[in-house]
Amino acid sequence: MKKTQIYNSEGDELLSEYDFDYSKAKPNRFANQTKPNSLVITLDPDLAEVFKTSEAVNHALRSLLSAIPK
Repeated sequence: MKKTQIYNSEGDELLSEYDFDYSKAKPNRFANQTKPNSLVITLDPDLAEVFKTSEAVNHALRSLLSAIPK
């Protein structure tokens, strides 16, 4: 059986609605790459130039916390 293409009234290739078959969907393999109890924070570009790794950010924050009197 040959499949025919269906076009909308304007002749564009995009339809206003599509019927997707989710029965063949696979789980996102990238979804759970963060460690448990971790928090993702986005740094501003100027800070990202200084702090290249999460270890560098953690070290700076721990130093700052130790300097604050309790």
